[in-house]
Amino acid sequence: MSNDLKTDRSYTMADKDSIVIEDDITDAMAAPSPAKSIGDPGITPLSPTHILKDSEENEPAGHSFIVVVAIDFGTTSSGYAYAFTKEPECIHTMRRWEGGDPGVSNQKTPTTILLTPDKKFHSFGYAARDFYHDLDPTESKQWLYLEKFKMKLHTTANLSIDTDLHAANGKRVKALDIFAYALAFFKEQALKELSDQAGAEFDNADVRWVITVPAIWKMPAKQFMREAAYKAGLASRENPEQLIIALEPEAASIYCRKLRLHQMIDLGSKTSINGYSPTENVGAGMTQGDRYVVVDCGGGTVDLTVHQIRMPEGHLKELYKASGGPYGSIGIDYEFEKLLCKIFGQDFIDQFKIKRPAAWVDLMIAFESRKRAAAPDRTNPLNINLPFSFIDYYKKFRGHSVEHALRKSNVDFVKWSSQGMLRMNPDAMNALFKPTIDHIIQHLTDLFDKPEVTDIKFLFLVGGFAESPLLQKAVQDMLQGRSRVIIPHDVGLTILKGAVLFGLDPGVIKVRRSPLTYGVGVLNRFVEGKHPPEKMLVKDGTRWCTDVFDTFIATDQSVALGETVKRSYTPAKPSQQVIVIHVYCSEKESVTFISDPGVRKCGTLRLDVSGTESPAARREIQTLMQFGDTEIRAMAVDVATSRSVKASIDFLSQ
Repeated sequence: MSNDLKTDRSYTMADKDSIVIEDDITDAMAAPSPAKSIGDPGITPLSPTHILKDSEENEPAGHSFIVVVAIDFGTTSSGYAYAFTKEPECIHTMRRWEGGDPGVSNQKTPTTILLTPDKKFHSFGYAARDFYHDLDPTESKQWLYLEKFKMKLHTTANLSIDTDLHAANGKRVKALDIFAYALAFFKEQALKELSDQAGAEFDNADVRWVITVPAIWKMPAKQFMREAAYKAGLASRENPEQLIIALEPEAASIYCRKLRLHQMIDLGSKTSINGYSPTENVGAGMTQGDRYVVVDCGGGTVDLTVHQIRMPEGHLKELYKASGGPYGSIGIDYEFEKLLCKIFGQDFIDQFKIKRPAAWVDLMIAFESRKRAAAPDRTNPLNINLPFSFIDYYKKFRGHSVEHALRKSNVDFVKWSSQGMLRMNPDAMNALFKPTIDHIIQHLTDLFDKPEVTDIKFLFLVGGFAESPLLQKAVQDMLQGRSRVIIPHDVGLTILKGAVLFGLDPGVIKVRRSPLTYGVGVLNRFVEGKHPPEKMLVKDGTRWCTDVFDTFIATDQSVALGETVKRSYTPAKPSQQVIVIHVYCSEKESVTFISDPGVRKCGTLRLDVSGTESPAARREIQTLMQFGDTEIRAMAVDVATSRSVKASIDFLSQ
């Protein structure tokens, strides 16, 4: 399990916070020593931390791509956009899709996927939905229809390559296959559109792909997206830089900074901003040190990030680690479902979803368009069409009519209209929004109370859910004029366009906050009264404290993208043939031992040093960790012989 690195220096780390160590003794006792159980010969640090800036590590000149294609793989809707590297100012959003919904702009397509009964890809988006809908009910039970499946990556605690998803008919499919099918669909659509434009077959090798993910996703979910993209053939393990995993609010942030004044709405004045020349940037330009919050409200999650502009280059710096949660607009759909259960009974709704899955999808589409019509000042009711098969199936199931159920249910503000519709009073609709909006407002309130979050000049509200007047009003009321609330005109496409800009110039994001603490297991000189006795290990007459966590980078620490942290170690036994270094991570900021609760192993470096001699008295083994977009690479080098070994940190292995 552990590799114990032995050290003369690393007890200084323990000194820094000896109180924590005392507290952790009980934890340490509870957990058996991983290192002792294996009896790995250890290695020992020689040097303090050394941070290399990217310039020291000469990156090989990367492949020059002709075009950048960004995919916004959303919980409720998805799409792509692209720009040619020769004309970076000109961002193209994908062609219009067939079969859009009334009242919903169809630059994006619903994130829905249909597989044939033998689990082969059939269609995606509107096409999948329409085909599924037109199937005979007996047939549709055999087909596999999936929607809103992206949330599974956020909510699964121990995500792995083998995680399953459930289709509408209850059958299980591998999540990795579904995500790969979806990405392959976008790859094919984009390459087809590019080929049509170029008048010749467009080669995937000329495309740099960018896929956006929520910033609050944990590392396994981010890695999962990359694995799915490899499976779909967007890039490969041998050529990982062809694919960038971008964080949704960062992409939004990049786009918002470039906004011209006529391209956005200032909620304070409720009109496109006037009084400035329309070619100026936001609020007559964002200047050095300006801080702003991006609130990215999507279908599944809400992401909050705080950025600051660093001049003269206008680089972005993340001031506070991303926060948020699963408070996207599908929360309103769940509330609607709960309302239906209250009126018609949970037993009926559960049955109906399985027995008439296509009609259930229809009902939710009808709800979606009414959901978009909700507004704070609305007085007239919202009518939701109940599919005929709902009315029919309910009568069979219960032996009385839908109308009877509504009368009996005494749910306030929801009535039956003679045209066969559910008639919702605006108060009833607003009540469905309330829990989700309350979550978002609570989160924003907490964020604005943080000491790091002061003098916020702008709050950018982006993502599909940002179009909701109810959400806009709630944010406006909460801020009470503390910052200007800005909404880009094409708010649903903000992330997509920003992701293209990011792909054209990945250097624009300079500093992120590390979401985890990373380190390696080391051996320390044993100090009586300071180290727990059960951690003592005697080797060749020297007493060591085992399982010590040697921190490379701590959670919420600033990390420049591409930054490398370097340490030097030496084998505890000079005769060691193989040196094993285990990399660990934890969400806690200060970690004392690798056996502490919440610490998990996320990588291993095995360096074979057999058959070589080191001229130095102590063989130096350099360990480097490089923090990339969402990938972290580790490397160990035997300085005497230049032998090296690399590993990518794996967050998906259980």
